[in-house]
Amino acid sequence: MKLIASDLDGTLLDEEGVVSEENIAAIQKAVAHGIRFVVATGRSYDAANTPLKQAGITCPIISLNGAVAYTEDKQLIRTVPMDKSVAMQVLEVCREADMYLEFFTTNGIYSVSKKYFLEVLVDIMKSANPNASETEIREKAELRFQAEPVQFIADYDELFAIENLEIYKILAFSLDKEKLASARAQLSGVAGMAITSSGDINLEFNHRDAQKGIALKHLAESMGIDMVDVMAMGDNWNDESMLRSAGRGVAMGNASDEIKALCSYTTKANYDHGVAFAIEEMLRTINA
Repeated sequence: MKLIASDLDGTLLDEEGVVSEENIAAIQKAVAHGIRFVVATGRSYDAANTPLKQAGITCPIISLNGAVAYTEDKQLIRTVPMDKSVAMQVLEVCREADMYLEFFTTNGIYSVSKKYFLEVLVDIMKSANPNASETEIREKAELRFQAEPVQFIADYDELFAIENLEIYKILAFSLDKEKLASARAQLSGVAGMAITSSGDINLEFNHRDAQKGIALKHLAESMGIDMVDVMAMGDNWNDESMLRSAGRGVAMGNASDEIKALCSYTTKANYDHGVAFAIEEMLRTINA
């Protein structure tokens, strides 16, 4: 292996959104062996770089599912914006379904209702942490807007009037799985668009060429590395393209059975230092 690519949430980051000391040490060990490291995430660059910086990790970052890619010194090397007519179709369908939306653009993230999304997060966190107090849950929910600062506007239509604005990703949330399935079904035939998901309550819309696997291949080729020499780690459907295209696809222990079935390898869960376990196992294999 010559290059390791890792997703962030549910993969490299633990349940507190932190890179564990075990994962840090394993990455450093791989780099010492001459193996490059890159992060491929649905997050924006700044939201991705914050936990990496805290961990002392400097690396290329593929962000927004592959719509934007940066070198380790934050030089922009690739952008793949959505066609605005496609973005308008997504808006129409999701707005009709009363879904919470976020538009990731050249000017940052836009939405129309912080209150609605906070209530969605609170409902999710209450289910996952029934013993936590309302105050604790709301404090944690508010952190979402610190990790990804969102600009609130009166109406999504305003975005299409902003000159030179490019839309890289649309993130749609709903607690109603029937609405998610219906929106996916209605939009799945739209030309030039990729639909993925990073969780049970969302859909992610990108240009068809803005996928982690495509962006990772582009980055690897720029380094003179063939995809057969790439190990990719992930836990959800927005990781599918890179798990399939990498020579060594590794599913996290916390991934669904369907994601695990795509991969030749499964590691431990993200909260059990699964990235470190996968790297150590890979290093043992190549040194055998």
